[in-house]
Amino acid sequence: MATSRREFVWRSLAAASTVLVPPGCDRKGLGEAVPLAKDTNLEFEPGYLKLECGGELVKREETLWEMLSSCEVCARGCGANRLAGETGVCSTRARIKVHSAGPHYGEERELVGRGGSGTIFFSNCNLLCSFCLNWEINHRGDGERTTHRELADMMMALQRRGCHNINLVTPSHVVPQIVKAVRIAASKGLRLPLVYNTGSYDNLEVIKMLDGIVDIYLPDFKYQDGKLAAKYSSDASDYPEVAAAVIGEMHRQVGDLETDSRGIATRGLIVRHLVMPNNIGGTDRLARWIAEELGKDTYVNLMAQYRPEYKAFDHPAIARRLTREEWKQAVAWTMEAGLTNVRT
Repeated sequence: MATSRREFVWRSLAAASTVLVPPGCDRKGLGEAVPLAKDTNLEFEPGYLKLECGGELVKREETLWEMLSSCEVCARGCGANRLAGETGVCSTRARIKVHSAGPHYGEERELVGRGGSGTIFFSNCNLLCSFCLNWEINHRGDGERTTHRELADMMMALQRRGCHNINLVTPSHVVPQIVKAVRIAASKGLRLPLVYNTGSYDNLEVIKMLDGIVDIYLPDFKYQDGKLAAKYSSDASDYPEVAAAVIGEMHRQVGDLETDSRGIATRGLIVRHLVMPNNIGGTDRLARWIAEELGKDTYVNLMAQYRPEYKAFDHPAIARRLTREEWKQAVAWTMEAGLTNVRT
């Protein structure tokens, strides 16, 4: 099939953005010319630096980029040729959009510390939940079109501001672009942990390619019932199976959460679960699954902040906040499952 002009341009841009890895790359030398916050953990070395200096990261970038030609980057596998300007469920072409980037203090305390979590909110989403709290970003697509180098510059700016990590929010549909930007930022001295903050409707093979790139996984496990997932998250009927597989792989890669001497996360898994009215999320079953499949010491953030937003009022079962009794029951289920590291 002939290559369209748009696809040719994007393939050329991809090649132009490639960062060459010099022979004998000295990982510890990367970033010496870049000012770092005074409390930066200089003993920490993110995994992507090792992959970059060994020449592996560019190989994974190229493989991921090719997936955009018949898109299978996320679990939707819609087949859109994003290099040619087509869009699928996520409404995103090869050039991505970013809504905002800056320090965030509302995340888990191990991510926030004193300097904040360096969040980058990507526009659009592949899950499209009817109750989305950030529907302006995820459904409407608010944000600005952004190049790989601009994204890399955002990462570097967050590092200079003293953030403790780069927190990639809603990344499932833009993994190739993220990896390309990470390579550029690494050449400029990026050395912060990468946080993959996802709704867990990811392509398992893509998650496997992130092994050694992502330091901290922050998945949200939303549902245990496929029919409910389809009803409230745009026909994602296989969500429970997909999320279980990808979160299991994430745990295999990074294990339980690890922190440095300041209590700041450097590596590991944090599982989030938003407790919903009428136990729509299946909190009881999820607690048992985590205990049995990941381990009772898994860090679990049980979240009570559900509020009906966007199209939630079209669904009576989720058109209200939690009751006190529902929240107490959710906490009790985690205790009954034997989970020992639950934050509420």
